[in-house]
Amino acid sequence: MKMPWRRLPSLRAPSFRFFRNAAFGLCAGVLFGFVGRAAENPVLALVRAHAHNDYEHTRPLLDALEQGFCSIEADVWLVDGELRVAHDLKDALPRRTLEKLYLDPLSARTKENGGRVFHGGPPVLLLVDVKSDATNTYRVLRSVLQRYQSMLTRFESNRTVTNAVSVVVSGNRTLEWMSRDRVRLAAYDGRLADLEEGNVSAHLIPLISDNWAMHFRWRGRAEDGALPAEERVKLRDLVERAHRQGRLMRWWGTADTRVVWQELFEAGVDLINTDDLTGLAGYLRSRR
Repeated sequence: MKMPWRRLPSLRAPSFRFFRNAAFGLCAGVLFGFVGRAAENPVLALVRAHAHNDYEHTRPLLDALEQGFCSIEADVWLVDGELRVAHDLKDALPRRTLEKLYLDPLSARTKENGGRVFHGGPPVLLLVDVKSDATNTYRVLRSVLQRYQSMLTRFESNRTVTNAVSVVVSGNRTLEWMSRDRVRLAAYDGRLADLEEGNVSAHLIPLISDNWAMHFRWRGRAEDGALPAEERVKLRDLVERAHRQGRLMRWWGTADTRVVWQELFEAGVDLINTDDLTGLAGYLRSRR
């Protein structure tokens, strides 16, 4: 089998300090995860598994971590000075804040597991998808993250100091405000346009995410047949371009089917988006 990590850039690239341990695992051949443990229960930490809209699961964060997911997505609204987790504003309730659902339990787990979310495992990515005003929400997020800096990755102008949890801001983002900070506790989630330009540091934009349906015709349904050859080439070219720039890649809006996961996996997509936690976890374990 042609192994996807051969298309990744050298570990000497400065930008690969982001998700450094996970990247080392990819290049060393431990592609599918790390064996971590929380208390006495072993779990395989899956560095390529991304829990889309994680807060909609029965146990936000916990269900994903139980399956070994190393990338978690939480939508937030700024309401009355709080970062409330919800897809829609009407559901943004006071008791469901980013701190209570994600930052506090991640902090507790990191302390219990010797400085990592998964004991001895890779960094975990927390994707904060901003639904409210970009600038005001980022200003509050920046203040909130200061209270958790002991577990957070630090992004600087010319280096990334990896820690237990790496925060990336998606959705409504403010590149102007984020780029002003010499030291940040969050990075910026880019789009394909940022990949095309390629002139912003991977320490500021370490991840490229985009809408699958905006760039590909194939949907991965039974009636769609196989991914057309020209689209497979396009997908792999985009992944390789991201990797040459030292960035990770993620697509949203993909179908939760094994055939789609296989195409993304074999193309080297770093974070595979899903709402089906057990399904994707099972698929990735089968590729060990």
